[in-house]
Amino acid sequence: MDIPVNTQSTSSAGERPGRPAVRIGALVPLTRPGWVEAGRHLLAGLELGVREANDSGGIAGRPLELVVRDTAADPLRAAAAADELAGLGVTALAGEYHSVVAHAVAARADALGVPYLCSSAVLDELTDRPTRWVARLAPAQSHGWRIFADFLLGAGHRRIAVATQPSVYWSSGVRVLRDRLTPRGGTVMELDTGALTPDAVCERLVEQRVSALLLLVGHPDPAVPLVRSVRRDPRLAGLLIGAPAGQPEFSGWAAELGDDGSAVPFLRYLPEQPSPLGARVGTALRERLGEEPSFVAFEGYDTIAVLAGVLRSHGADRARAAEFWPDGAVEGTRGRIRFSRVPGIGVRQWAWPPVQVVDRDPARPDRFRVLYTG
Repeated sequence: MDIPVNTQSTSSAGERPGRPAVRIGALVPLTRPGWVEAGRHLLAGLELGVREANDSGGIAGRPLELVVRDTAADPLRAAAAADELAGLGVTALAGEYHSVVAHAVAARADALGVPYLCSSAVLDELTDRPTRWVARLAPAQSHGWRIFADFLLGAGHRRIAVATQPSVYWSSGVRVLRDRLTPRGGTVMELDTGALTPDAVCERLVEQRVSALLLLVGHPDPAVPLVRSVRRDPRLAGLLIGAPAGQPEFSGWAAELGDDGSAVPFLRYLPEQPSPLGARVGTALRERLGEEPSFVAFEGYDTIAVLAGVLRSHGADRARAAEFWPDGAVEGTRGRIRFSRVPGIGVRQWAWPPVQVVDRDPARPDRFRVLYTG
């Protein structure tokens, strides 16, 4: 079956005479049903990283070039794009936000023998078997979501409902939450949004006397209608709404929900105080995006910082570049990035980026409050 891929979106610093570019294939969700806002932030970070790498001399005098393909959150399309990029001679693959898509890319990278640095996907089982070709910047779901569960327990929440959709990612999230909460006296009740309307979800929440509802669903639908229904039900005035996957991070959430979208805790992978590098990059990303950069934008920048370090120390040969993961280290915007083997995870993992639980301040929805640090 022929899978369409985006062959138009290519970001390049250009080639210097006689010095061919070192090419990195970037996989990013830029059209729906992909999470377009996340893709835009991820790409902004990747592009800024490439620009700064080239401003500092490139790779041994050769420019770094980003060859971008839109995955649209489609694993088949992403796998086809990975094959195409490998055929174009990219030295490495980078990016992706959606876990099921990153899983498909990682499988192709392993089969093709192309280094892949996953920027933002968190599913623990990023690959079906251990591989030396893949590394990841984002914390594994089991790590971050356990921290979110600890936040819930610390805030006194024991009866938890989760609104879900069919997905390996959401199912994995439910499992992590249940494994963390149940031994500590918590209960987790699943509500299938495919079978229940938002009003029916509200009825179940009242009947079960839960104190927190977690949105393990897509944005904007059904997340936005669910939030609106809960916020407008006076019986649920004290209910906490949470979104561990990070939907409230992006400006579209606030634009669609207004005040209803505040006070919804979510996971964010940023330090409480930025380093000088993080502050400088944050300013540049803000100018590029025209809005506050999300943690996903910093993940994009750090991806290129790592790959530039890989290529400068190990060269542009694919096999040699993959040798960087076990022993290399790079200063990123959110700390020093070093990869290791983590039990139960088949790829080299940065263990761990900083993890926060934050929400949008009801008094100022454009400002985030740090509620818990893992």
